[in-house]
Amino acid sequence: MILSQQPILPKKPLPIVIIGAGGIIKDAHLPAYTMAGFKVLGIYNKTISRAEALKNDFDIVEHVYPSLEVLISEGQKHNAIFDLALPANLHAEILEQLPDGSPVLIQKPMGETLEEAKQILEICNRKKLISAVNFQLRYAPYIIAARDMIDRGLLGNIYDMELMVCVYTPWHLWDFLFQLPRVEILYHSVHYLDLIRSFLGNPQKIYASTLKHPKMKALASTRTTMILDYDACTQARIITNHGHEFGLKHQQSYFKIEGTKGVIKIRIGLSMDYPRGVPAKFEYKLLDDKQSDWKEIEIKGGWFPEAFVGTMAGLQRHVLDKSVALPHSTQDAFETMKLVEAAYMSSEKGGITISNIK
Repeated sequence: MILSQQPILPKKPLPIVIIGAGGIIKDAHLPAYTMAGFKVLGIYNKTISRAEALKNDFDIVEHVYPSLEVLISEGQKHNAIFDLALPANLHAEILEQLPDGSPVLIQKPMGETLEEAKQILEICNRKKLISAVNFQLRYAPYIIAARDMIDRGLLGNIYDMELMVCVYTPWHLWDFLFQLPRVEILYHSVHYLDLIRSFLGNPQKIYASTLKHPKMKALASTRTTMILDYDACTQARIITNHGHEFGLKHQQSYFKIEGTKGVIKIRIGLSMDYPRGVPAKFEYKLLDDKQSDWKEIEIKGGWFPEAFVGTMAGLQRHVLDKSVALPHSTQDAFETMKLVEAAYMSSEKGGITISNIK
C-alpha cells in the first residue's frame, strides 16, 4: 500500500527569521528547513554566540542579527515568516513587537497557563497576525500516513485511540522545567492531546490524573493518565510514565487507532532510549483482508526533524494562498490549551475519596 507521508511544500517558499537559538532550533527547526529547502535570513538570540554557532553549523542561515529590532526590520522588509522558539511565557511580549499582519509560527505550548494562551490569542487577533502554533506531531510522516488511510475509509469509523508512553526521559536536559508548577501535560502530553484533537475534535469529557515520580521530586508531575470521552462508543486514552529506568527492553511509545474496519499501530520511536531514539514503525490490519495478518509500511523519517517541515510548510502555504487551510492556527491551538487546563483541573479536583463511601 502506498500512503502519503510528506506534507505539501509551498511552491515559492518565503524566507524565515528565527527568534531564539536553543536546542530545538539546532535539533529540529534548522534540520527540517534544510530538508525542505527553506531559506533562513537570520537568527537573533540574546546570547549572540549561540546564534553564531548555529550559523556556523547550518549553511542555510545567512545572518546573525545584533538585536531583535534589526531582525524585525529585516523580516518585515523581506516578507519573512517570524519563527518564535522561546520559553512559552515570553511569546506575548515578542508578539506585541511584530508588525501588524505578520506571519508567525509560535513554539508550543501556547503559553504556560490558559490565561497566557488567551493573551496570545487576543494579541494575534488584534494585530491580525497570520499565526500558528508548532504542534508538529500531527505532521510526522507516520501521522500523515495514518490520516491518509483514514481519509480513504480503510479503517471505517474510528472509535478508539490509545497513546502509551513508558520510557525514561532525561529531564535534566531542560533545566527550566525544574522551576515550573506544571510539566508533563503542558510540555509533553500536550502533543498527544493536540494529535487526538486533530483526528477526533474536542471531547465531551476528560478525566485526568498527573503525579510526581518518587525519584524526581524536584520536578512537577511526570506521569499522567487521561481519558477523553467523545460519545457512547468513542474514547481516547493517554498514559505516560517518564520514569521507567529499567532499560530499553520494555519501554513503549505507541499510538494505536482502531476503527470498525481496521487498526493502525505506530511506534513513536523518538521517545524510546531518548535522545538517541529508535526507528519509527507503522503496522496495520484490515478486517476485509482475510488472508493476511498485520502488515508493515516503511516509514521515511520520524517526529524530529521531519514533522517540523509540516508546521512551517502549512503556514507558508496559507500565507501564500488563504484558501489553503491552517489546521494548527492559534485559534485551533487555543482549543488544545483549553483541554490542557481541563486535564489539570480534573487531576486537582477529580476522583472519589474512598473513605467517603459508607
